[in-house]
Amino acid sequence: MQPGQFYFDQDTKMFTKEQIWQGLIYISGTIIFSLTLAFSYTYSSSILLICIPLFVFGFLVHKLLKRTAAISRDRLDQTNRHVEELTHYIDEQKRVGKILEKSEEQFRNAFDYAAVGMALVCTSGEVLKINRALSKLLGSIESEIITNNFSDYILNGDINLFNQNLAIVLSGEAKYRQTEITIVNRDQRQLCMIWNVSLVNDELNNSSHFIFQLQDITDRKEAEEQLSHGALHDSLTNLPNRALFLDRLELAFKRAKRHFKDNFAVLYLDFDRFKLVNDSYGHLVGDKLLVEIGTRLNSCLRSCDTVARLGGDEFSMLVEDISNFDQVIKIVTRIQEEMSTPFIVEGKELTLTLSIGIAEWSKEYTQPEFLLRDADTALYQAKRLGRNRYEIFDVKMHEQAQSLLQIETDLRSAVKNNEFLLNYQPILDLSDKSLSGFEALVRWQHPEKGLVSPMDFIPVAEETGLILEIGEWVLREACGQLTSWRNENKFGEDIWMSVNVSPKQFSQSNFIEMVDDIVIQTGISPECLKLELTETAMIENIDYAQGVMNQLFERGIMLSIDDFGTGYSSLSYIHKLPLSSLKIDRSFVNQMGAGKENLEIIKTIVALAKSLNLKIIAEGIETKGQIDELLKLACEFGQGYYFAKPLSKEDVVKQFSDSTCEFPTETSELKTIAA
Repeated sequence: MQPGQFYFDQDTKMFTKEQIWQGLIYISGTIIFSLTLAFSYTYSSSILLICIPLFVFGFLVHKLLKRTAAISRDRLDQTNRHVEELTHYIDEQKRVGKILEKSEEQFRNAFDYAAVGMALVCTSGEVLKINRALSKLLGSIESEIITNNFSDYILNGDINLFNQNLAIVLSGEAKYRQTEITIVNRDQRQLCMIWNVSLVNDELNNSSHFIFQLQDITDRKEAEEQLSHGALHDSLTNLPNRALFLDRLELAFKRAKRHFKDNFAVLYLDFDRFKLVNDSYGHLVGDKLLVEIGTRLNSCLRSCDTVARLGGDEFSMLVEDISNFDQVIKIVTRIQEEMSTPFIVEGKELTLTLSIGIAEWSKEYTQPEFLLRDADTALYQAKRLGRNRYEIFDVKMHEQAQSLLQIETDLRSAVKNNEFLLNYQPILDLSDKSLSGFEALVRWQHPEKGLVSPMDFIPVAEETGLILEIGEWVLREACGQLTSWRNENKFGEDIWMSVNVSPKQFSQSNFIEMVDDIVIQTGISPECLKLELTETAMIENIDYAQGVMNQLFERGIMLSIDDFGTGYSSLSYIHKLPLSSLKIDRSFVNQMGAGKENLEIIKTIVALAKSLNLKIIAEGIETKGQIDELLKLACEFGQGYYFAKPLSKEDVVKQFSDSTCEFPTETSELKTIAA
């Protein structure tokens, strides 16, 4: 029976009885009324007096029954409405029940199969339920985890953070909390997680529990750490890079500013002629050598120190917690000793020397990077003084560096504004004092300082690369001048022009093309051009040097080694080169009378030249006695202040166009010419 069906049936029965009774009353009234009329005619009107009350009573009963029927119908309608509402409510409850049942099933599925780890946890910490993802993360099945306290899986260092967030959510201070924690799974592997916690209240059971959500971000964290490591470390040696070094330098600087007893120093290291390794064996060997260098440098330092690779073969060191500067020198000495041991790379034994610049912290420093700058300045000084040494920074070095920077700035302007000029020093045949050639010497006519010595600007030009433009201008100008003199028949057709070529210029890939272009444009005869090369330019890459020199020799251009005996000459390759002459350095000539040692060196050079069929040119001749000694040694040519200082092109013509030039024989006359 449907709910409300009983009441509906009872009301229906009552309504049916009322209709039956009402029908009987209508029929009975009609019959009585008819009989009354009939009897009234027959017997008398007194019958009417008797019957009228009966009619009134019947009418009232009729009205009562009619009203009762109306009430019954209203009651029936109301009952039907209640039945419909009750039926609708019951159907809605069934529908809601099905929805809740389905929602509960969906929640279970969402919980069990969620991609992130989920857990229901008592407020006391015991695990009530976990999903599959969390079970996999923890490396245990659900039955092994249930009833355990979840804090057992939290890394000890994160326990306080874990408990603090639980307390905040449980107190109602926040509805949920999210943070990063580390869990330790069954295999003792540490996993970094994003952990969300919220509180759920169960009103039926009058209880509460936490819902945990844990997302594994271990891979992302490792990737971030790798990116961070890569941004702060050198990819080849895995040493700190410049950015990390400067960061640690800044920290050391701040500590030293707060506590003056926290002293430290910065070392700037550069390996001498490392480029030879790359050029000789390739960059693969060079890279492996840098890795070995980094390992050795690390072994020389204490745990509080830092070594970084700044780039190329340049390294820097931050030496901290030093009580006196002697500790720094001991570390530097240990580094030099460690680096003096040959490296074995790809079966090749490689020996390197090291130059080091040192800057010690003092309260005068205002910026941490200034120490690295000053250490670099000291390194530059060590290079200038011969390499394979260390230098400690002082203020004079900084002043010198500023001066060099100013020279570089002015030199760039000089190249742009063509502020250079050439002087020409005559080269004579010592036997008859006849003019044989000229050496072109560049001078810088500074707009404010006047003539600047080549000793002051040539090294800067070499270092900055400006020597390439200057060298090309010198070669072009000298060739053009000799062509002009020859066209004017000033000195005869056998006069040659010597031009110095820098190592950097000689190593340029387009050097041959540049020389060819100048020879064609100036119209100089190649046989009248002599290029003077340094031993350094050749020894750095002897195979390349020999190839270039052979091409120049095939063109008829003469080649000479400048300042022979002062560099790194080797008899193993001298005889292979297409040379025409050797030039004895002025340092040997000037000291000829000081002792037999220099004289013996000159004898050896002359003997070598004769054996190779080369001419000998002595430079720096200042006395007649030097000429006499050189003639005894069969030296053919010479140049120096005894004959003439470097002259302008106009003075050259005035002094040497007359072939009957006379030269001074006394020192006082020599000084007059030099002045």
